[in-house]
Parts: sequence; C-alpha cells; structure tokens
Amino acid sequence: MRIVAAFFTLLSVIAVTGVATAQNLLTIDEAIEIGLENNYGIQLSKNLTEIAGNNRSLGNAGFLPTLSLTASHTERIEDSEFEAGGEARSTSGARSSSTNAALNLDWTLFDGMQMFNTYNRLGVLEDVSNKELRLDMEALVAGISLAYYNVVRINEQLKILANNIEVSEERIEIEETKVDLGSGSQYDLLQARSDLNADRVAYIRETNQLTEAKIILNELLSRSPEEGFDVTTEINVNRGLVRDDLYQRLINENTELTIARLQKDISRLEIREIRGERFPEISLNTGYSFNRSQNDGGFIRFNETTGFSVGFTARVNIFDGFNQNRRVQNAQINQRNAELSFEMQKLRLESDFTAIYRSYENALELVDLERDNFENAEETLDIALERFRLGTISSLEFREAQRTFLQAENRLINVLFDAKVAETNLLQLSGELGSLFTR
Repeated sequence: MRIVAAFFTLLSVIAVTGVATAQNLLTIDEAIEIGLENNYGIQLSKNLTEIAGNNRSLGNAGFLPTLSLTASHTERIEDSEFEAGGEARSTSGARSSSTNAALNLDWTLFDGMQMFNTYNRLGVLEDVSNKELRLDMEALVAGISLAYYNVVRINEQLKILANNIEVSEERIEIEETKVDLGSGSQYDLLQARSDLNADRVAYIRETNQLTEAKIILNELLSRSPEEGFDVTTEINVNRGLVRDDLYQRLINENTELTIARLQKDISRLEIREIRGERFPEISLNTGYSFNRSQNDGGFIRFNETTGFSVGFTARVNIFDGFNQNRRVQNAQINQRNAELSFEMQKLRLESDFTAIYRSYENALELVDLERDNFENAEETLDIALERFRLGTISSLEFREAQRTFLQAENRLINVLFDAKVAETNLLQLSGELGSLFTR
C-alpha cells in the first residue's frame, strides 16, 4: 500500500475542493475581519482619530465669537458715620445690596490670518490621525496574515509528522515480521522502535508550537487564548506581483510616506501661524449689562442702570524680546527636519522594498526547486518502502529515505511560508493591504 501517495492525494483533494471537516474553520478573510473589529489597539487608534476630528472645528481655530454671562449679588449690613455741610450723621445696621449681570460677546475679526492657518493645520492633523489609524490597520492585517499562515505551516508540518509516524509504525511491523521469520535482527527492530519514539517526540514538540501559534493569533484577534479553530490547508502565494507597479504604489500610496508629507505641511502652516502674530489683532466687543444698587444709609438710596455697549479693540505686538523671531526660526528648523525625515523615510522604504522584492523572487525560485525535490523524495520513499518489504535495502537505508522525504516536505512548506511573508511585506509597503479594509 502506498501510504505516502494516498495521504497526500487526500490533502490535494481537500485543497482543490475546499472541503473542511472542522465546523469551526477560520479563513484568512474572517480572521482579518474579526481582528479589525475587535483588536484593542485599533479601537484605541479609532478613539484618537475621533479626538482629532473633534479638534478640527471653527471654534477651536478662533473663527467663532465667545459669549459669556456673568452675574453677582452682594448683601451688606454696615454702621457708618459721616459729616456733610457741617451736619454729622450716623447710621447703625444699614442694609445695602448690589446686583450685577452682564452678557458679553468677544469676536476676533482679524488676527493676521492666524485662524485660517490654524484651521488648516487642524485639518492636516486630522488627516495624519486618519493615516496613523490606517497604518495601524495595515500592520494588524500583516500581523494577522503572517500569524495565520504560520498556523497553517505548523499544522501542515504536523500532518507530515503524523504520516511519518505511520510509516515508522509500518517499518516496525515489517521488522517484527522479519524477526519472526528469522530473516531480521533484534538490533534493527530496536532501532526502528527508537526512531518511532523520536518521531513521536517531534510530533509532540510541533503540537506545542501549534498551540503557541494559535494563542498569538487569538491575541491579535482580541479573543480568548483558549478559543479553538482550524485553518485552511494551503499557503497560496501570489506569483504575479510586478516590481514597477509595486514601486509606484510605494511612492504614491505608502502610508508612512503620506504621513511624512503631511508633517511637512504642518510645519509650513505653523510658520504661517507665528508670522500672523506680527499683524494687528482687531476684536469686536459688545454686551448688555444690568446693575442695581440699594443703600439704606446713603444719600442715594437706589440706583439701577441697564444698557448695551459696543466697541472695537486693536492690539499690535511691537516688541516681545525677539521671541517671535526665535519661534519663526525654530519653526523653520522643524520644517527642514520634516523634509529630511521624509527623505530618510523614503530611502529606508526603498531599501526595504528592494531587499524584500529580491527575497520574494528568490522564494518563488526556491518553491519550484523544493517542489521538485519533494516529488523526487516522495517517489524515492515509495520505492524504498517496497524494497524494504522485499528486504533488498537495509533498515538504515529506509530510514534515510524517510528522513530525506520529511526534510524535503518541511523545506517546501517553510519556503512557501517565506514567500508568503515576502508577499505580505510587499503589499504592506505598497499600500495594497489597505484594500482589505476599505472595500
């Protein structure tokens, strides 16, 4: 019986038809959707974005007037003595009261265009917050993708190890039969049993790694580490990524570069805000007031006034110890730093892109080579198993064929995972991952 061929034929059928026996199958799209909805870090970023949106308002920029209401009431009981026109007079326990109320409106009509620049800067800050949220979401999508396919990788390695255990068990059966027939040796049987135990140890260790990988994925999804799930059985790599297209998207749509561009705009607007302080500030002041006073011990027992007031205030900063010049100079330095930061960020991303795309191309080449190696190792193991039954090869030779097949399959799965890592990083650099949560 060709155990290996039958086992991997079953795997290929599952991969092609998409049939899953587990009821709690978690697809990569579902994992990304759950993570974007539940991840605590994304929720924190969304709250910060909401704050930035609230800050972008006409009132916060200084366009709107301020309206205030003040009111006070005071009661007094006083003793007084005074002399007027040669006549002395005194009072004891005289009551007096004072009531005041005012409604005041202050409105800055002109401030050297500072309010316009402030409003624009607040808008750019909101854009930066939105892009930072997008950056966090891209990082989360990339993290979920890599964590998910790491689970797939380990899960497939577990299947290989399980199949390897079955082959080792069949090897023991053959050795036991040979010993019973007198054509085998106890040494080969004991060696086969030791190799089976080593295969079982490897399986247990891989099971622990699978548990840890699932815990990491559940954490990214903000789920309980005890949450159970199954994954798909294949790592599908996109082999059609074009370097020039990805590079253009990197320059035009990379989120980190976009944030760096926005930081340059913020620095430019900050300079305009400070320079606006050199112009006069003109404000409108208007209000309505009510004042009432009553004094039982004075000549004027009662007084009440009401009325409107309106006026303009102009203020010009003539000299402030050169502080304004200092602030302008510092803002200009910040602007140059923002430009340098953009160029530094661009160079770093271009370097990362070049290295990752080379890794992507190499990984695709390795996938093809390792697939050929796997097919050869699979056929070799089938032949070795038949020859071992017939007794034409030794137990050590069969074990070597078994080990070669195991290593070939592990290399194939690992290089598929490496290609997926490179693909995911390229899509993240080019801003393509954003399409997963904006569609």
